[in-house]
Amino acid sequence: MPLINLYNKLSPFQRVIIALILGIFTGIFVGEPAGQIGVVGDIYIRLLQMTVLPYVLVSIIGGLGRLDSAMASRIGMRAVKVIFIMWSAVMATLLLLPLAYPNWQTAGFFSSSMVAEPAAFNFVDLYIPSNIFASLSETIVPAVVLFSLLMGIALIQVQNKDTLITLTSNIGDSLMKVASYVAKLAPLGIFAISASAAGTLEVEELGRLSVFLWVYITAAALLGFVFLPLLIHWATPFSYREILSTAGEAVVTAIATGTVLVVLPMIIERSKALLAKHGMECEETDSTVDVLVPTAYSFPSTGTLLGLGFILFSAWYIGSPLGLDDYISFVVLGALTAFGSMAVAIPFLLNFFDLPADQFQLYLLGSVVTARFATGLAALHGFVVTLLVASAVLKKLRWHKLMQAIGVHLAVTFGVMIAVGFMLKSLITYEYEGVQTFQSMTPMNKSVPVVQYEELTPLTPEEQLQPRLKVIIDRKNIRVGYNNVSLPFAFRNNEGNSVGFDVELINKFAKDLNINLAIIRIAVNADEAALLADGSLDVIIGGQLITPHRALTVTFSESYIYHTAGLLVKDSKRDEFANLDTVQAMENLNLGVGSSQYYQDMVKEYLPNAQLTEINNVRNFLKGKYSEVDALLYSTEAGSAWTMLYPSYAAVIPKGLKLRAPVAFVLPSGQLDFAQYMNTWLNLNQENGFQEKVYDYWILGENPEAKQPRWSIMKNVLDW
Repeated sequence: MPLINLYNKLSPFQRVIIALILGIFTGIFVGEPAGQIGVVGDIYIRLLQMTVLPYVLVSIIGGLGRLDSAMASRIGMRAVKVIFIMWSAVMATLLLLPLAYPNWQTAGFFSSSMVAEPAAFNFVDLYIPSNIFASLSETIVPAVVLFSLLMGIALIQVQNKDTLITLTSNIGDSLMKVASYVAKLAPLGIFAISASAAGTLEVEELGRLSVFLWVYITAAALLGFVFLPLLIHWATPFSYREILSTAGEAVVTAIATGTVLVVLPMIIERSKALLAKHGMECEETDSTVDVLVPTAYSFPSTGTLLGLGFILFSAWYIGSPLGLDDYISFVVLGALTAFGSMAVAIPFLLNFFDLPADQFQLYLLGSVVTARFATGLAALHGFVVTLLVASAVLKKLRWHKLMQAIGVHLAVTFGVMIAVGFMLKSLITYEYEGVQTFQSMTPMNKSVPVVQYEELTPLTPEEQLQPRLKVIIDRKNIRVGYNNVSLPFAFRNNEGNSVGFDVELINKFAKDLNINLAIIRIAVNADEAALLADGSLDVIIGGQLITPHRALTVTFSESYIYHTAGLLVKDSKRDEFANLDTVQAMENLNLGVGSSQYYQDMVKEYLPNAQLTEINNVRNFLKGKYSEVDALLYSTEAGSAWTMLYPSYAAVIPKGLKLRAPVAFVLPSGQLDFAQYMNTWLNLNQENGFQEKVYDYWILGENPEAKQPRWSIMKNVLDW
């Protein structure tokens, strides 16, 4: 009972903070098992999302429908103009936030998302609702918003609309009641989310989330103490001090309660009082305040829009920042999806920009902090929008001063974000570990015995008369050749052992034949056909390309994987090569290519104006020995591995470039029985799933066994 009484005395904000602290402690104490209670957090999220779109629907329709024609003509255009300018300024502010994200060196393994077709942008489906109920069920926020706006505008001209207005008001109130019931579960939901996150998140992830929180708080301070009050101070008769002192009580109340709804009457009352103080109170401004405050509440506020900055952070977080060509989509879609809740907008935008869906959990973890700042900004936004429109109605809004204030704010934000970036880079320790991660990779399976050859040894004349497969079986070992630029298919790790995708496959091949393995490194320009023909080697591996010219002198196994053509470029120039049309338009483009004439001809079809420079050793390019070459056409699967060793480079696939090259083992010419057996073995191991596991490990870098269990008090301290 004493605990219940104490709980009841706590404010909602205090309850959530305590739940957050308890959840984090539970996650640290229990460790990874705490992730199992994440389902409770998922239920809480769904309950939050449940009422959002219906509320958007009725609140926008009812808010606009309350207007009459005369009032709409006086207020409408001015309100739209002010709100549009403010939205544009806030979205421009968001585009400056990445300046504060530290420029940490990042590189990773190849990802299937690099070759996945981007989500098709269908303007009609996204914005024009043929069936509003389908749009509601599929959470297509822009379509729901457009329908609501059109219905609200149409309702202005409808006679006897009081019943419908009352209905939308009652439905909206009912939905808010439901939301308030769900809000009572906030401590439980936040506890589950924070416990699950704290039990499963890596330390590096928590460190990066702190980057988002610091940048968010800085941006919120700039918007709250520079942008919004400066608009009032410069463009209206009201002073900087007046707006902050007048709005202060409402802002603090909104932050404490976690909702702007409860302070709407306060915003109306204080706005009218401030207008009266300056002799601006009249029927027009009173109507403006009465209509605009509740209507503006249905539209995205400065605080709501600021939350969209998480999308830019998420893209930086996974090491794939949004390109300049994505910014327009971000600004347009972000402003429209913000009509709903962030619980709907963030997942929608994550999906649209092909960002991991589980990033939403990170957003929710941070939202315990950010939501309070967003609510305070939303309350201040209500004051500012109302006073700006009221001033515009009386023709006392200085539009040129308004634009100057926005310019000053953006300039200040630009400088502050650069300064914050330097500060975060110095305060948050970060060390690039990609080289160590890649070079320390070990085989998935135990290696068969390895035979060492001091030098290449051809077969005897008698052995050359026998089928190669029989020679291999009788000799009890297979001679495998590869060169030193075959990452991640064949290379030496930091222990000096030959490892990689192809090495893993050929090791399994030797194991199934019950023979040993001899792995021999050969020169890049070695005469592979001669080495295979005289028996010095039995097979050459390392992501070998199939080409018509090579097929004249060697036999290829069936293709077991494909190289996806992409470009290796300086990381600082990755955006310049993100689109094939942009690359094609480049003047004096010098493109590095391999020695195969077959694929050079293909490249010329895509880039007829490019000058081609033949490069046979990717390492020389990455070391800067081809400074005149702008980019190297290379396998993205292999190029991603190389960028881990040389993180100043990036592997990109320009949109529109669709070129794949088959990969196979290179076998001696004429040894059909050997080739037939190899093909049978490859097909068998593709069907049984072995090849997929090898691909996930060596190409995608997925290694569940390498992940160490999270440290926890229960296991590592108490040894439970």
